[in-house]
Amino acid sequence: MYTEILRIIEGGLNRDIKKITNYSKILAEKLEKDGDGKLAKLIINTLENKPSSMVSMDSLLSSPVDQESRMSIVDISMPIKNDGEVILPPGIASKVEDYVNLYQHQNELIKNGLEISNSLLLYGIPGGGKTTIAKYISYKTGLPLITARFDAIVSSLLGNTSKNIRKIFEYADEKPCILFLDEFDAIAKARDDQYELGELKRVINSLLQNIDNFSKSNLLIAATNHSELLDKAIWRRFNTIIEVGLPNQNEIQGLIEKFIQGAANDFLNDEKKLSKILQNLEGKTPSFIKTLFNNILAQKIIRNKEMLSYEDVLVEIFETNNKDYKVEELIIFLNESGITQERITQIMNISIRQVRNNLKTK
Repeated sequence: MYTEILRIIEGGLNRDIKKITNYSKILAEKLEKDGDGKLAKLIINTLENKPSSMVSMDSLLSSPVDQESRMSIVDISMPIKNDGEVILPPGIASKVEDYVNLYQHQNELIKNGLEISNSLLLYGIPGGGKTTIAKYISYKTGLPLITARFDAIVSSLLGNTSKNIRKIFEYADEKPCILFLDEFDAIAKARDDQYELGELKRVINSLLQNIDNFSKSNLLIAATNHSELLDKAIWRRFNTIIEVGLPNQNEIQGLIEKFIQGAANDFLNDEKKLSKILQNLEGKTPSFIKTLFNNILAQKIIRNKEMLSYEDVLVEIFETNNKDYKVEELIIFLNESGITQERITQIMNISIRQVRNNLKTK
């Protein structure tokens, strides 16, 4: 019981609402078992009548700024429903759910003497969905996402970068939230990098100290496209590490279905057409696929078309992958994708003779 009281005091001094709540509930349970139901009920009633642990935007307005530029060094976003509608590979989805469950079952873990750091490192290809995963976790936990702005954090004044890092961690430590360090390698580079200045090496030491002191009741997520640049000591600070790779064909199909938003089309229910589209999108990132279909949808609206066509998708894929192409190359691509010569003339607004001549000489 004394342990719980000490933890509650620590939480109060550190303004750690989650810690106060967790240990107060444990204290109430112990008091109930010891026969002091009246005090236990008073504690529970106090907890239930307290303001929601969900942080309001008003309490986030006084965000920290860089001393030199006066730029805000964090961006703040509240969870929205759309953030919960993501397509994740099964292996990644399982690990993300495990991570969320660690946070959601903190009470049980603490009762059993376990205080696990809620830290997650996401690494992998650019556009693979690391930021999407961070937003998804924000939605699942109901916590606001506080994203560190490294363009403002890294200051030209010596010593200011370390101060900015400390400001961000102190700011995030004061409220239930997720602190998201995107493009993490910008400040977490290996200290043995001979090309880095001594000041940037001191920044790493400051970063490590702040990670170690960060509240275990809050979530810390870092993301990087260049895991090979990270300092070795950084890896040990994260109890969950997830590599974010490219989607497979089933996942690509799921992404397409999500991105076209139920728009009428002639390819999702056509096995041959869908297979050809999936083949052409293999090896592409979710970000690439989203941009591609956003462009197709935009053209559908502009041209007042009733349906997204197979040909629309093929042309957009080809033109996105081939910025400087010859007309005959697109003709050959469309023909090899099952588009008739007559239809190619309509799509490209050229003569049937030109189409036939190009296909004969390919």
